[in-house]
Amino acid sequence: MSKLALLGGEPLKKTPFPAWPVYDEHERQALNQVLESRVWWRTPGTQTLAFEQEFAAYHQAKFGVAVTNGTAALEVALSALEIGPGDEVIVPDFTFVATASAVLFTGALPVLVDVTPDTFCIDPAQVEAAITPRTKAIIAVHMGGHPADLDALRELAHRYGLYLIEDSSHAHGAEWKGHKIGAIGDIGTFSFQSSKLMTAGEGGMILTNSPELERKARSVHDCGRMPGEWFYAHFIYGSNYRLSEWQGAVLRQQLKRLDEQAAVRSRNAAFLDRELPKIEGITPQKLDPRATRHGYYAYIFHVDRRAFAGISTERFIAAFNAEGIPTQASYPPLHELDVFKSGAYRKRLGEPHARAEHPFLRSGFPNTLKAAWETVWLPNPVMLGSEEEMEIVVEAIRKIQRFAEELRQ
Repeated sequence: MSKLALLGGEPLKKTPFPAWPVYDEHERQALNQVLESRVWWRTPGTQTLAFEQEFAAYHQAKFGVAVTNGTAALEVALSALEIGPGDEVIVPDFTFVATASAVLFTGALPVLVDVTPDTFCIDPAQVEAAITPRTKAIIAVHMGGHPADLDALRELAHRYGLYLIEDSSHAHGAEWKGHKIGAIGDIGTFSFQSSKLMTAGEGGMILTNSPELERKARSVHDCGRMPGEWFYAHFIYGSNYRLSEWQGAVLRQQLKRLDEQAAVRSRNAAFLDRELPKIEGITPQKLDPRATRHGYYAYIFHVDRRAFAGISTERFIAAFNAEGIPTQASYPPLHELDVFKSGAYRKRLGEPHARAEHPFLRSGFPNTLKAAWETVWLPNPVMLGSEEEMEIVVEAIRKIQRFAEELRQ
C-alpha cells in the first residue's frame, strides 16, 4: 500500500485546523443587545455607525461607509466616482469576478491587464500601457492580502488624472510602508463575506479620506438621500446597500480580535516562507519589503510540476487535501470566464464600447495563467494554526514530492 493518503496510506494531519469563523460571548452579547433594543435597522441604530467609525480609524482613514457586501462596496465606490458608460477602468485579470462585474454594473468597460509574476498583484507597467483617453480609474487588488504596488499606482493615477481604487477584500489590516491600506488611494473597499479575515457572513465597507466621496458614497448606499436632509428627499441615483445592525454589532467584535489573529498568521507565514523554499519546485508569493504587513487571507505558493514528476496542480491539491491540509480554490483568469468569452459582458456597455473590438482579451496574460492554474492557496483558518501544524503542512508537501511518481501513474 502507498504511503500517500490519497492512495490508501495514513494522512499526516488527523485533527482539524482551527474552526472558522471565530466567535465567543462578545458576539453573543452584541447580538442579544441588538435583539433587545428592537432597533435592528441601520438608519436609527448605533452599532453600524460605530463600526464604520471604528473600522475607518483602525485603517487610518477619515470616513467609512458600511454596505451589504464587498461587491456592493465596489459598485457604490464606482458610482460615487461617477464612472459610467463610455468610461474605462483598468483591473487585474487575476481577481474575483466582482472586481470586473462592478465596473460592468456602471456601464463602463473593465480593461483587463496582467499581474506581476511574483506578488500576483496588478502590474503597474501593464496598467500604464492600457491607459487611454477614456480611462477613469485603476482598481488595485491586494491579492491574498498582499498590498499591490501602491507607490507606482499612485504615481500613475496622479500623472494621468485617474482615480485609484483599492479592492482590499483580502487585506484587512494590511500595511504599505507602515500605513494601513484601504484609503491610500482615493477610495477603498472591503468584504466581510464568510471566508474573509473578519466576517458577519456578508458585509462590506468603503473607506476614503475625501469628504466629497464619502458624501456621495453615503448617498448612493442610502437611496440617494443626503445627510441632514428630509428622509424622503432623494438627490442622486442610489439604492439600498445599508448594512444591518446585527452585522454591525458582530463586526465590531470581529475587529477587536483582528490584530491578535494577524500576528498568528504573520508568524506562521514567516515560518512557511523560511521552510517552503527549501523544497525544490515550491515558491511562495513574494513579499515586497514595502508591504510591511500582509493580510494573509490566503498563503499562496507556486508549484513547479517538473519537481513533482509532472503531476498537475489538481493532482497535487488532491494529495495535499488527503493528507489533511485544506486548500482554497484559486481564481480563474477573468478573460477565461464565460461572461467575457461569450461576449455577454457587452450587454452592460454603453457606446462606443458595446460594438468595439477589445484586443486586451487576446493578450495572453502569462502571469495570470501561472497564478491561476499553478498555485496552491492555504486559507485563513490554516494560517491560524500552531507552528506544529505548519510543520505538518511542510511535511505533507515533502511527502507528496517523495511519492509524486505514484501520483503520476
